[in-house]
Amino acid sequence: MQQRHLDRKQYFQELANTSRKYYIGIVQQWIPLNNKTKVLEIGCGEGGNLLPFAELGCTVTGIDIDAKQIKNADTYFKENNHAGTFIASDFLDVPIPASEEERYDVILVHDVIEHIEPPYKLQFINLMQQFMKHDAIAFFCFPAWQMPFGGHQQICVGKISKLPYIHLLPMSSYRSLLKKAGESETKVEGLLSIKRAKTPIELFECLVKEAGLRTEKRTLWLINPHYQQKFGLHPIRECWPFSKLVWLRNFYTTSAWYILKKS
Repeated sequence: MQQRHLDRKQYFQELANTSRKYYIGIVQQWIPLNNKTKVLEIGCGEGGNLLPFAELGCTVTGIDIDAKQIKNADTYFKENNHAGTFIASDFLDVPIPASEEERYDVILVHDVIEHIEPPYKLQFINLMQQFMKHDAIAFFCFPAWQMPFGGHQQICVGKISKLPYIHLLPMSSYRSLLKKAGESETKVEGLLSIKRAKTPIELFECLVKEAGLRTEKRTLWLINPHYQQKFGLHPIRECWPFSKLVWLRNFYTTSAWYILKKS
């Protein structure tokens, strides 16, 4: 496991840097960011993605199922002298806003959809729509399933964390490999859940269509912009024809970005 996954404050700052450099600019193409803008992040973790929006005066809210990360989010925002509302809950259990005024202008869903198991993916997206104002945008980012570390095996504690594509092994073989590598039962079950929840680009686009959302912009990345923070690598967008190679592109798309609106 990388040190950055253990040092949560460092991870918070890295996410904030990527958000400040890349997410703000793409969101501002559709929504002005000021003290009248309401931003919600689903699966916010420590809230690093939200900090740059708060710096611009936006009202920010984060929801995450991990109560420890929500506690960290409160602490880190206070240390940065910014306000944010953070809720520890499964998003599927959060009350739906009762009015248009209570809904959000921007919803961020960063590296979350690939953790939601198949029976709940469409339910999640449909529920998310009920938190969006009529002219709001949803900004999704996720790694294509078959990309080298699409199984999130980098969170493992041993040398296995550096092995690409092992998540594509059959379920039984993958489980056995993780156990032999000394991973805890909790870690193994978490990684197997991600394997069950796998989200290729084509599946995500089918879910978007089924939910009745419209794709305003899609950007597929050969080198994820966040890798600039993680590894010092310069981001590289996929160009034609690589972005058009259906299914094959899942093996090299390290991040897929979508701006979605209600139809």
